Formats: sequence, structure tokens, C-alpha cells
Amino acid sequence: MVKDRWTVGNTVIYNCGYHLIWCPKYRRKVLVGAVETRLLELLHEKAGELELSIEQAEIMPDHVHLFVKGPPTLPPHYIVGQLKGYSSRILRQEFAHLRSRLPSLWTRSYYVETVGHISEQSVQQYIADQKSR
Repeated sequence: MVKDRWTVGNTVIYNCGYHLIWCPKYRRKVLVGAVETRLLELLHEKAGELELSIEQAEIMPDHVHLFVKGPPTLPPHYIVGQLKGYSSRILRQEFAHLRSRLPSLWTRSYYVETVGHISEQSVQQYIADQKSR
């Protein structure tokens, strides 16, 4: 059903989705094996705390792809900061080789793109047509 794509709150109806990508420092291929498995667990754990939904996740050896949905009160930079910070702290505690090979687990940069059901062109056309209604 179409209504499944929206989340309804007390004063808002929303569908906020973000495609997020980030890399380990120096793009090292360290996200493999047990690190990959634990990273995915940590991301889901933190997402639950933030009331985010991870719709799709793919951990590559040298980068992370996520498609997350969350409330409009959480800006993308906050989401990325929370996910990267939480996962870095715990992974570096649990896997000594991540402390010895890297000064920090993640680079400071990331990629974000909003993802929606309606195209940019449709929104522009909808707004332009308002006065003619």
C-alpha cells in the first residue's frame, strides 16, 4: 500500500530517506570478516537507538553504503556522526589491528543524497501549478 512509505507523527507526516557512504581512513580495506559482521551489528544497534530504519546496507572492504530512513528532526550530518562515532569507538576497542594501522577508523568526509519517492521535477511542477488551481 502507498501509505506504507510514510511515517505519521503527532504533527508531521514524513518520508525522509538518505543514501550514505563513508570510508575508512586512507581507504584501507579493513572492513572484512569479523570487522564487517560486527560493524553491521553496531550500525543496526545505533540506528535503533536513534529511531532510524536501515533499509539497505552493504559493507565493502573499503567503504560503507547505507540507505536509512528517519525522522525529519535528525539531520543527515547528525546521523552520520552518530553512526561513525559509535562504530569507530567500539570497533577500535574490540579489534586491536584497527588501532595500530589507523589513527582513526573513519575519514572525516562522507557522501549523502536524499532519496524520495517523488522526483524533483514533479515537486517543481506541483508548486508551479498551485496558482492555477
